[in-house]
Amino acid sequence: MDDPLDQSFDTFEILITQLHSMWAGLVSLLPSLAIALLFLVFTWILARFATKIADRLTAKTAMRPSLRELVETLVRIAIWMVGLLIALTILLPDLTPGSLIAGLGVGTVAIGFAFQDIFENFLAGILIMIREKMRIGDYITCEGIEGRVEQIMLRETHIRRLSNELTIVPNSILFKNPVEILTDRDQRRHEVIVGVAYDTDLEEARDVIRTALEASEITDDQKPVDVFACEFNSSSIDFRLRWWAGSTQRDMHDSRDVVIRSVKSALDKAGIEIPFPYVTHTFKEAIPMASQQD
Repeated sequence: MDDPLDQSFDTFEILITQLHSMWAGLVSLLPSLAIALLFLVFTWILARFATKIADRLTAKTAMRPSLRELVETLVRIAIWMVGLLIALTILLPDLTPGSLIAGLGVGTVAIGFAFQDIFENFLAGILIMIREKMRIGDYITCEGIEGRVEQIMLRETHIRRLSNELTIVPNSILFKNPVEILTDRDQRRHEVIVGVAYDTDLEEARDVIRTALEASEITDDQKPVDVFACEFNSSSIDFRLRWWAGSTQRDMHDSRDVVIRSVKSALDKAGIEIPFPYVTHTFKEAIPMASQQD
């Protein structure tokens, strides 16, 4: 039988041999490691330099800020991918670019399933930056989210509400759902409802309201003003007033304020009532009224 002490000595000797071999391999790898690290530093410098050049070139064009940021990001990513491939080839000479790309292809599939949401937002961010609509500064509404677009990034978009809260929205939500851009044009149409009493001469009321709208300085006099009788309400006949003014939320509030005050003043001067709700009680039988004796 073998001596247990001899077996332990053999195992220890094998371990020492393996450690020595690993150390020798690491020492032999140090020059390649140093060159690879130097090349990564060069890649970092080249990426910064190329990004600045791309920024200067795109600044001379009419590109939107979000699209310029996309170009700079793609340039940076492309340089880093090439730099990393070359650094790995320097560090591991047996690793050919073909085998590395094939390995990356298999790994990309696994990573894609693991980080599906992240890549979905990344791709949506690229498509949002490429399309012409929804620029930085636009006021939008989407899925209950409302505010001004403050920044468009590759994975997320920052939307600032009028009350100054910041909402960070994944780009996939803005890409897959309808987005209403309120400031796509300099002007948009606004509307408000005003009611008049049932005994009012509707033609007169229409003329008074139209004159008040057209005389208002905040409405666009180059576009038509609409005054439509639209509904028999419980205590009034309602008119729908439509006019064109600025597209920002501030413009909307300012124009509604001016229009409502102008129309109210004009109706008051014409003696036309803006009624409040009336309630009429009907009884099947007469209600006896007790007379009070002095």
